[in-house]
Amino acid sequence: MAVALHTKHNTLTAANLSIGYGKKAIAENINFALAPGELTAIVGINGIGKSTLLRTLGNAQPDLGGCLAVKGKPIVSYAPLELSAEISMVLTEPIASKNLSVLELVALGRQPYTNWLGTLTDTDKQKIKDAISSLELDELQHKKCYELSDGQLQRVMVARAFAQDTSIILLDEPTTHLDLYHKIQILKLLRSIAHTTQKTVVFTTHEIEMAIQLCDKMVLLDGKNNYFGQPCELIEQKAFESLFPSDTVSFDPKTGSFRITK
Repeated sequence: MAVALHTKHNTLTAANLSIGYGKKAIAENINFALAPGELTAIVGINGIGKSTLLRTLGNAQPDLGGCLAVKGKPIVSYAPLELSAEISMVLTEPIASKNLSVLELVALGRQPYTNWLGTLTDTDKQKIKDAISSLELDELQHKKCYELSDGQLQRVMVARAFAQDTSIILLDEPTTHLDLYHKIQILKLLRSIAHTTQKTVVFTTHEIEMAIQLCDKMVLLDGKNNYFGQPCELIEQKAFESLFPSDTVSFDPKTGSFRITK
């Protein structure tokens, strides 16, 4: 698949990308081009490299080959502060201090824009307020993070990324620890953020059926083809049918759902 890296029409592009640790590649030949206003899910079985790919996209770890570009510019050529104004990330690592209040943690998202004293402008304060409101955290904003449930803390982390106001938002398993209602709520919110603010939102997930219903694009890591496209295109290509052993789980292309093989 040919991917045009040097175009500003796409916010995040990968061509023949290889990812892994040290010199060991765990996934190769990854190709995609993501445009503004798209919600994209990275899916695949455990250990296939979903989180590694996400961390590589955010420059939290180096790629092992190929090309990766943000707005047509190679990601390695960005200065750290410059990149932090383009990409925000929500990873699975625990936060450094749970003694921070919700408001304080969300406010950290504005660090790329504040001066060396960390002084918040009226614009910064409005971005923080909007993020807290969007994630329905108004009643929790003065609580300490250690007082929150895992699900509430997850929403706070998403709010911090939203407050950063970057063109690209990367999230690693944003629905972890959430019940079904809140999983759907978070994913619909991410879709709304992408569509209404023209941000490129990318997340890893095990919720493949939800991703099929809600996402504009999907990257399916399978260690071989590493499919990319609209969910309907991947269904037509039978990409999901080889994801799991057929004697255990089968994919129904008509309903876009997996069924236990009895």
